[in-house]
Amino acid sequence: MEDLIRRFTTDRQSIQRYYDLPLSTKEGARLKEFDQDWLKELGKVDFDKLDQDQKVDWVLLRNYIESEERQANTQSKKDATTSKILPFAKIITGLEEARWTLQPIDPEKAASQIDLIRESVKAVRAQIQTAIDKKEGETPPALALRGSKVLASLRNSFKHWFDHYNGYKPLFSWWSKKPFEECYKELEEYEKFLRETVAGQKGEDGDPMVGDPIGREAVLNDLKREMIAYTPEDLIQIAQKEYAWCEKEIIKASEAMGFGKDWKKAMEKVKADHVDPGEQDNLVMSQGREAVEFVEKHDLVTLEPLVKETWRVEMLTAAQQKNWPFAFYGGQQMSTSYPLPEMDHATKQMSMRGNNKHFLRAVTHHELIPGHHLQIFMADRYRTYRQLFSTPFFVEGWALHWEMLMWDLEFPKTPEDKIGMLFWRMHRCARIVVSLKFHMGEMSAQEMIDYLVEKVGHERFTATSEVRRYVGDMYSPLYQCAYMIGGLQMRGLYKELVPAKMTPKEFHDSVLKLGSIPMDMVRASMTGMKLKKDFSGGRNVLASFK
Repeated sequence: MEDLIRRFTTDRQSIQRYYDLPLSTKEGARLKEFDQDWLKELGKVDFDKLDQDQKVDWVLLRNYIESEERQANTQSKKDATTSKILPFAKIITGLEEARWTLQPIDPEKAASQIDLIRESVKAVRAQIQTAIDKKEGETPPALALRGSKVLASLRNSFKHWFDHYNGYKPLFSWWSKKPFEECYKELEEYEKFLRETVAGQKGEDGDPMVGDPIGREAVLNDLKREMIAYTPEDLIQIAQKEYAWCEKEIIKASEAMGFGKDWKKAMEKVKADHVDPGEQDNLVMSQGREAVEFVEKHDLVTLEPLVKETWRVEMLTAAQQKNWPFAFYGGQQMSTSYPLPEMDHATKQMSMRGNNKHFLRAVTHHELIPGHHLQIFMADRYRTYRQLFSTPFFVEGWALHWEMLMWDLEFPKTPEDKIGMLFWRMHRCARIVVSLKFHMGEMSAQEMIDYLVEKVGHERFTATSEVRRYVGDMYSPLYQCAYMIGGLQMRGLYKELVPAKMTPKEFHDSVLKLGSIPMDMVRASMTGMKLKKDFSGGRNVLASFK
């Protein structure tokens, strides 16, 4: 199965690299043919004769192929909508596809096609402007922003096509050089028109947030891909239940600090406990070492010397903090936020408050050890062929499981530390609510921001930065759900197996060597549960924060 998956991955990526034109139907058609052929190949494998590890691989590959087909259908519908504001796309893709196969080019006809593109751009732009002026049938900002991004890619393809012939075929240049320059300028201006005038994205701080909700049906398809047998409404209900536990715990911490049930006042005191400017990197370093010592003291997971050696701390720029107001892991480093001189006074204060000592103490072990740094270190060394199936429910679920486990083992030393950890748990709950409601068309970006401020205690700066990322295209639609739901799945499996069947170290070492796969497939691997070819996940795998 490993060889089959490696071959499938390589061949599929080859097709995707070759058929790389936006809005072209050829990639979809070729991938559908490829996937159907591979389903037939899988059908030839004697499933019953496979060992458990190979059965897991078989189910993973079958699930992946079927999920890709569902996603292709969703993308096809989206492309059809985008094509309405880019009616000239077919001409551009047709020109480039003909070049790929070295079909003879007629220079005069090519110039006519270029001019046809230019006229089409002018016509559709005028149509959209008229609708804006009349306030009738206006193009939605989300569609305009999506169209501008696709158009940027189309422009590159168009220029690549022109550059291939220009100069090399003198007669082509004679006919097409001037029409191309005029057409290319129209394309640039139309792209800017869609992005700035229609979508309102001018690259300024006051730009409106524009998201592109996928709809409930697409959310259900994505959940099926993750082998999660819950509806979006189920997940929202789970999030609200776990939030209620958080609220009880944060009130306890608030009372211990002398603020009674007013946990928001207690949180304000916690936020004020931050280091001076210039000291945040040292704080992260010390907290990272503290987490390593804690994990080793409790004998929770194997830490190779190299994994402890090869991480560092980097500071995020002011521009980066508009999307990442706290921290993230990447490239063997934890990148963290803190105010910079060019920020205005209010933003500096919000950034310092949002990155206080106690909030950061929970973030550091999430990003480094035993969180993502350890996880990715191991993923690069074991079952690398399973990278095709990588899922945030495993990636983020692993780090969330550790947040919960370290809470159980009394890693938070003070009520302030507890509030720092509870802030993030409440945040995970709220993430599910706002992201799913956004994608089902039930919550606007501004409502999402207000929800994070009210329910979690976010600074408005950090809430805005978070939501900007949620509604954009940086992450998959279910990514925000994956933290808590994946964590509860991992927690459920841990409670089932530890200490009844294995030690904490045995559990964590085993999980790390499985690869980033859906949590129900982790369960199948760890428990030896009987697998059938049509396995698609279960419901009874979540363990509460309690």
